[in-house]
Amino acid sequence: MDIASAVRPAWLTGSSLWLNLGALGLFVFGIVVVTKKTAPHSTGADRLIRLGRVFYTVSLAFFGMQHFALIEIVRQAVPEWMPGRTFWAYFVGAALIAACLSILTEIKGDIAALLLGVMFILFVLMIFVPNLVENPHDRFAISNPLRDLSLCGGALCLAWTMSPPGRQERMRWLAVVGRSFFAVAILYFGVEQFLHPEFAPGVPLELQTPAWIPGHVAWAWFAGIVLVPAGLCILINKGARWAAIAVGIAYLVLVAFVYMPMEFAHPSIEISGELDYVADTLAVGGAAFLVAGAVK
Repeated sequence: MDIASAVRPAWLTGSSLWLNLGALGLFVFGIVVVTKKTAPHSTGADRLIRLGRVFYTVSLAFFGMQHFALIEIVRQAVPEWMPGRTFWAYFVGAALIAACLSILTEIKGDIAALLLGVMFILFVLMIFVPNLVENPHDRFAISNPLRDLSLCGGALCLAWTMSPPGRQERMRWLAVVGRSFFAVAILYFGVEQFLHPEFAPGVPLELQTPAWIPGHVAWAWFAGIVLVPAGLCILINKGARWAAIAVGIAYLVLVAFVYMPMEFAHPSIEISGELDYVADTLAVGGAAFLVAGAVK
């Protein structure tokens, strides 16, 4: 199947249209707000780091909207021992959207980012660690908590970056912990690109790259070549700022040339549908820019 025959007009109808439009509207809003708040004489790298807030938060807001559009599926992810599973599914969805707006408008953005970091840690401990214990040999049971750990790292770095100047010195540990979380996840992701290049690149989840994507194995190798050395640099804090920027740019390239064509070919709002992978990859790329912004 070539790209031309793969692309279909189905994205013009149904729930996918509204979820795409909602995400697009937030993305445009975020670009406008962040651009207005960026200093006019900022360097290109600084502007890209600021845009990382848009890539990160809008992706999370998409997941928040998904909680409302796919509530029956999402509620199944809530641990069975928790009462009110539907309530928690809606609550997390609303919290993700609210955090997006708070960070983009810089209204209590540091608190919103810190709470996001706490939320991702809770997801890892309450959902993914028990699953990993039950399936210790499943590599996807490792990828999922590391993905959330990378997002947690971005949130913690942003919480430090957005903290008032008077609190930044004593809150420095947030940036250090966030950078370490992100680096460990990126190192693992990078190694996985070489071990399993047939799977969609970036975040090593269960989706395989379609054969109609040109050079589909080469994209995985490209990601691995960037992620492994960059992850090491971020971990030891040597050239970490530019390494994190390189990771962010690599993820943006993957979104543009791998995941967006897949989304147009098979538009879907289902959990683990193509749009899900667009948001996953864009969120981790945005987190990379947030880490770069916290490196001093």
